[in-house]
Amino acid sequence: MIIVGGGPAGIFAALELARYRGLRVLLLEKGADISERRCPARVTGECLHCSPCDITTGWGGAGAFSDGKLTLSPEVGGWLSEYADGAATRALIADVDRIYRDFGAPDRLYGDDAEKLDRWSDLAARQGLRLIHSPVRHLGTERAAGVLAAMRAELEDKVDIVTGTTVTRILTAADGRVSGVTTAGGDVYDSAVVIVAPGREGSAWLAEEAQRLGIPLVANAVDIGIRVEVPAVVTDPITDELYEPKLLYTSRHFEDQVRTFCMNPHGVVCTESWGDAVTVNGHSYADAERKTANTNFALLVSTRFTEPFKQPLEYGKSIARLANMLGRDILVQRLGDLRSGHRTTPERLRRSVVEPTLRAATPGDLAFALPYRHLRDLIDMLDALDALLPGVGGRDTLLYGAEVKFYSSRPALDHDLQTPVPGLYAIGDGAGVTRGLVQASASGLVAARAVVDAGRTQAAELEPGDRDLA
Repeated sequence: MIIVGGGPAGIFAALELARYRGLRVLLLEKGADISERRCPARVTGECLHCSPCDITTGWGGAGAFSDGKLTLSPEVGGWLSEYADGAATRALIADVDRIYRDFGAPDRLYGDDAEKLDRWSDLAARQGLRLIHSPVRHLGTERAAGVLAAMRAELEDKVDIVTGTTVTRILTAADGRVSGVTTAGGDVYDSAVVIVAPGREGSAWLAEEAQRLGIPLVANAVDIGIRVEVPAVVTDPITDELYEPKLLYTSRHFEDQVRTFCMNPHGVVCTESWGDAVTVNGHSYADAERKTANTNFALLVSTRFTEPFKQPLEYGKSIARLANMLGRDILVQRLGDLRSGHRTTPERLRRSVVEPTLRAATPGDLAFALPYRHLRDLIDMLDALDALLPGVGGRDTLLYGAEVKFYSSRPALDHDLQTPVPGLYAIGDGAGVTRGLVQASASGLVAARAVVDAGRTQAAELEPGDRDLA
């Protein structure tokens, strides 16, 4: 069987399949092996538009150099609960958590103290914010890569892993069943089982292949927003107790949903490339010596478009490209300047109390890049957060843009994440099923277990002699 993609979804599918003797598993990954992934922007802060991007592709996927947060809640990180009931989803998350700890994730769990959670929930509710119960296990950027490298070592002698290889086409047989894949180098690999886990970077490719194969697609929501950077002392009261609070808000002006995402206490702001668009992100280290004086987090506006719009990926990329056009990839603006209608200049930025951790960002005006509706929603959310955590809405709070989360148009899938093409499974963020490490990993377990169960059923239906052969 073939796995396309070496991110968390593909890795966990491989780990599950590797438990069974006699299975031949091939994993194909577009990017470099984890020991060979090098991103110049992690040193200079400036994206050099490498192809493929070493931040978003390679063994470990986009999660390899992320903040490494394992959010252990069915409500956060994807839509797996739409394919399995609540008990099954919680059991999957528990399995994923155990496996990560087996490979080096820390035992410490944040956000699971009921008394602290209730207190912060009450304080948030007074400002119109809803706090989601989401226990978090924090790996840290450096530890996340180490855990994924340990998984790579575990699979070394059990799975055939080929990196630096782009899959260009999914093949089908005359009877409509999947029959293998073709690579950019012209190689053809035959298999009656293909698990596709291309990650967000490969989501557009998967959507194109689904259309070619006649698989129905449903457009996911588009998440567009900014990365906020404040002095860590502003957010320490809540991050010290919950580490990453998941807060939802319904904006006052348009009643859109705005959410916090990827909060990085004492972290750094960074970039990531998605082909012709560069977006902003953030991460933090577990090592105390690498911590900064700032905390950063994303504010994202979720919009689900209806007919006839069917291009959420292109819409998100167009906004990112507009911000890239106005600056050297990423714009940064003081909140006070945005409120007063001023472009942030290098001089104003130097006067800021908050020193930017992404030094390559261009001082500018986000009002020229983000649609008014999104900007109004984001300011509404910042006002609510400032009431909860005084200082978030300060004049010198830094706003970076654009931050866009690309979720593929989701192909039609059954409860096993199998498409209408028999033997073809689609999992992870690239399939629009998940949007985070834990649920992406869990989707890999779902597909792999379904493959094994289907094989057992087929073997049971064979005559004894044929069963031994199978």
